[in-house]
Amino acid sequence: MQVKKKNELIIKNKKLKNPYVLAPMCQYMGKNGKPTEWHYQHLGRAMISGFSKIMIESTSVSYDGRITTKDLCLYNKSQMNSFKKLLKYLKKLNNIPIGIQLSHAGRKGSSQVPWIKHNKPLKKNKWQTISASRIQKDRGWPIPKKIEKRKLRLLEKNFLDSAKMAIKAGFDCIEIHMAHGYLLHQFFSPISNKRDDNYGGNLENRSRFLIEVSKKIHKICKNEQIILGARITGKDWLKGGIEVKDSIYLSNQLKKIGFDYVCVSSGGIKTITNLKVKSKYNINIAKKIKLETSILTRVAGNVKNISEANNIIKNNKADLVAFARAYLKNPNFLLNEKKKTGSNQDIPKPYLRGFSV
Repeated sequence: MQVKKKNELIIKNKKLKNPYVLAPMCQYMGKNGKPTEWHYQHLGRAMISGFSKIMIESTSVSYDGRITTKDLCLYNKSQMNSFKKLLKYLKKLNNIPIGIQLSHAGRKGSSQVPWIKHNKPLKKNKWQTISASRIQKDRGWPIPKKIEKRKLRLLEKNFLDSAKMAIKAGFDCIEIHMAHGYLLHQFFSPISNKRDDNYGGNLENRSRFLIEVSKKIHKICKNEQIILGARITGKDWLKGGIEVKDSIYLSNQLKKIGFDYVCVSSGGIKTITNLKVKSKYNINIAKKIKLETSILTRVAGNVKNISEANNIIKNNKADLVAFARAYLKNPNFLLNEKKKTGSNQDIPKPYLRGFSV
């Protein structure tokens, strides 16, 4: 159930006091899949920075689902307990909803952390990657192993088990990553999916595995009153790739299942696309999905400030806005902009002196 009150939004008894959400940004600072001191300071700072909800970065549901060796993971009890400890610390700072994004990297896995060699596969300690079809991510990347139909149930179980552990750890929200070239996106996109069984070919077939995973996770989230969403790709920005009409279809299917929201992004199935990144480049895509489906919509994609976000909300182009780079550049940007409007509400009391000059 969703209830709107002015700028507030209540989803499954969890209140979002404003439409500003911290996007799930990969930090590549995990150790054995677990959060480290870096995550405590990065996320701890976000908890007191004016957001209504924070999303923890893409977290792998299995060992071979990682992008890099530094990814966060959630496929064993030790990892679950490390997240439980992190959440306990974060909730002491501010009792706002905290979500986790669950993912499997598929063919884009076994890669370097971006500040060593951006978008390049590992040469040492690499692992076998998998995908919907035997199609490499980009030139120079290894050819992934095609997932056999009988092994899809194991992958489905990986997602389900990870979701169960996320709930036990204390997360308020689970978001399934179906975008940015991750495995579920690889099934959805005709560029990466050339299967000739009932998981490939037409739009319904290419959506099938995404829907099967979604139905299983929805069942446990519904029982536990956990917010459930999906990060989707609105458009591949490549000839023969996903178009907005395809993402409208997927969003409608997720809505029928009972998802609470979709987060609209785009691109990622290949490194080189026709996309020219500029401010608010996903807004029109999000607007079309929101208007056609009426599902609660969060938009991501280089939104730079509150003014831009408020215009998006005011013009009914999205319900929520995710901030990423703006926060990395200046963790106080939300508080600074709220102060300009005369609001001290979210500024931590020990910091008030800094905002009075």
